[in-house]
Amino acid sequence: MQYYEQLGDRVSKTLYQRLPALKWRNFRLLFGGQLLSMSGTFMTQQLTIPWLMYDLTKSSWLLGLAGFLQFLPTLLLIPFSGVLADRWSRRDLLMLVQILGISVSMTLTVLTFLDMIRFESLLILSILNGLLKGLDMPVRHTIVTETVDERSDWSNAIALNSVMLSSSLVLGPAIGGILIASVGVKFCFLYDTLTYLAAIVTLKAMDLPAKVEPQQTNLQETWQKLQEGWEYVHSIRPIWAILLLLALKSMMGMSHIALMPVVAAEVLQGNASTMAALGTAAPVGSLVACIYLSMRRGILGLERLVMVGQAAIGLSLIAFALSRELSLSLVLLTLVGGFSILQITSSNTIIQTLVADDKRGRVMSFYALAMVGMMPFGNLIAGSMAQAMTAPTALMICGAACILGAIWFSSQISQITVWIKAELNFLTARAK
Repeated sequence: MQYYEQLGDRVSKTLYQRLPALKWRNFRLLFGGQLLSMSGTFMTQQLTIPWLMYDLTKSSWLLGLAGFLQFLPTLLLIPFSGVLADRWSRRDLLMLVQILGISVSMTLTVLTFLDMIRFESLLILSILNGLLKGLDMPVRHTIVTETVDERSDWSNAIALNSVMLSSSLVLGPAIGGILIASVGVKFCFLYDTLTYLAAIVTLKAMDLPAKVEPQQTNLQETWQKLQEGWEYVHSIRPIWAILLLLALKSMMGMSHIALMPVVAAEVLQGNASTMAALGTAAPVGSLVACIYLSMRRGILGLERLVMVGQAAIGLSLIAFALSRELSLSLVLLTLVGGFSILQITSSNTIIQTLVADDKRGRVMSFYALAMVGMMPFGNLIAGSMAQAMTAPTALMICGAACILGAIWFSSQISQITVWIKAELNFLTARAK
């Protein structure tokens, strides 16, 4: 027994040395609960709803329109969520999102079990999900650093949070593909409903310091806070450049997600299992990239990963558009997923590590706005181009736009590197 205790201690010590964020109980609770909960969310958003919509309509344009309308509320709500994240308990806000989310998921479950689901009702519930996502994203990103007590462990916590999201993206569509092929989409919605419980339980168990005097905020003060956040972001050229590139990636580099049902059914002549396989490929690449980033120390050099990731996404999308073999398409989507997470997580780590503490929530709301808020327009553009031309042509155009963005960002690299070094020197001097 003593041997096994000693072995367990050695394993724990090694694990905490390699992945220091895991030594904090609050982070472990957040990681575990959100891993399960987000697998259900991604199953619903990335696989079940798009496949069901395309199955009901058989229209690329309606699929793109649905994606636009689903994420439009996210675009509108994200900035206000950032203000809330700076002034209210982030755990309470996340708890509210879980409670509202389980209500929407239960409605989808009931409608599909009763065979009453229609395109219109599915669209309305998707829009409600978009509203919740707008409230959720800035809070979910900013609460990560709140669960880790030492600033030196923040970069590892941010990377591991990306590991959790990527793992959920793998787990969710994979389980969803099995459920759709064996028992139908209604059990996907049931799974999503049950996974919300894991998030609620773990959030409840977390022991976080209370926000000092949560304040009531009137409309004028809210707009003032938003303006302060905007001026802060706009005044720092490196942050502005990173967010602009992230917005381009969100608009053009995520086009394969919007067109996945079309590619699976028409280009590759497949079915829901084909789409599930395609939906799992990119998250597998993301997971590999996250593991690499979680082992990496320091933020200097991440700006170059942002540039390389953007260029590689564009090249991979063009190759994916030309592929007519499932196996090759899976490999290419794995590359898209891996380089996407390199860009997204590197951008996140740079910004969260160096941004002013009292503006983190608002800055992360603009980060979330760039990462997800542009997706409605990207979905609409991709769906319209696919309807007017073909899905592969649309993907190639989007890939070319990503490459042009990387070329522009390369001209900003030296300025960003100088800014990162200066901010790191300032933080080091202040710590002393």
